[in-house]
Amino acid sequence: MRLERRASASRVMAVLAPVLALVCAAAGAAVLFALLGRDPVSCLHTLFVAPLEDANGWSELALKATPLLLCALGIAVGVQANVWNIGAEGQFTMGAIAGGAVALWLGPTEGWFVLPLVLMAGVLGGAAWGGVAAFLRTRFNAHEILVTLMLSYIAVQVLGWLVRGPMQDPEGFNFPQTRQFEAAAMLPVLLEGSRVTVAAVFALVAVPLAALLLGRTMAGYRIRVVGLAPGAARYAGFSENGAVWVCLLLSGGLAGLAGVCEVAGPIGQLTPSISPGYGFAAIIVAFLGRLSPVGMLFAAVLMALLYLGAEGLQITQQLPLAAAGVIQGMLLLFLLGADVLTLYRVRFGGVRAHAKASSHG
Repeated sequence: MRLERRASASRVMAVLAPVLALVCAAAGAAVLFALLGRDPVSCLHTLFVAPLEDANGWSELALKATPLLLCALGIAVGVQANVWNIGAEGQFTMGAIAGGAVALWLGPTEGWFVLPLVLMAGVLGGAAWGGVAAFLRTRFNAHEILVTLMLSYIAVQVLGWLVRGPMQDPEGFNFPQTRQFEAAAMLPVLLEGSRVTVAAVFALVAVPLAALLLGRTMAGYRIRVVGLAPGAARYAGFSENGAVWVCLLLSGGLAGLAGVCEVAGPIGQLTPSISPGYGFAAIIVAFLGRLSPVGMLFAAVLMALLYLGAEGLQITQQLPLAAAGVIQGMLLLFLLGADVLTLYRVRFGGVRAHAKASSHG
């Protein structure tokens, strides 16, 4: 069996591939539930339908889709330049740390400038963590996939050390957490009675801005050219190193914004775990949305639905929360498989059989 590249990929299949991947992932999830001794129909209802049956479910959907979308937008910009940022999770964490540090430092300070300073610190913290990978890539040619991934684990360890040491709440009964942030450092709630904050507006505004950057600006044009034709980019005088810096700083900044919005929003403090894996899940969101800002908006909503559904499965079916990760993995696997079959056709027979058929032809 071998793969033979198609003369031209089907545009219809390119659009339908994410839908096909979702259907296959749902079927795979049903098989998994059956093997675990659960009713597949009931589990699928809990996973995909139950979270949308009340207003609280919709608000939680928006809450979880926000960081996924912000991280995915940054990842997608990098992919356009062939810069692979796998460490949005670490940049998310460092953004939360930087913003949280400013919130704690300002303490009871009142004023309109407190929240902007906290948000700016989060963006800069995430961008700086992405800048470490950019420096190592451009200075030592260290591959950003490995560097950003390893930096993610370092960021988590830094967070754990801070909340158990320098930033730990002295009145927190030795729990690994910081003090609660003051009201001036907290994001306003967007919907009364829910946990949705104005961070959702930030994410929605970022969608057209990302589309504008990639489709209507010279910077976006340079990013795409560097990714598609590095030789042509060098001939035109476009800096590959410049594109690496722009993409990793922008990607890190967006992930950092997502992180600080999480701790200055629903969490309200720094704790050892501030993300259920948003940075890693955002990779799936980026590719499920076909690297299109609008497509990623819908993909982020779908991924948020999986998170909520997995929480429901944990409560009603006593399944571990890791079920969400398994289903996400299946979704990515089927998506990659659909993409391969869109670009290639499967041929059976060895090389000799193929050569013989060609000679007879």
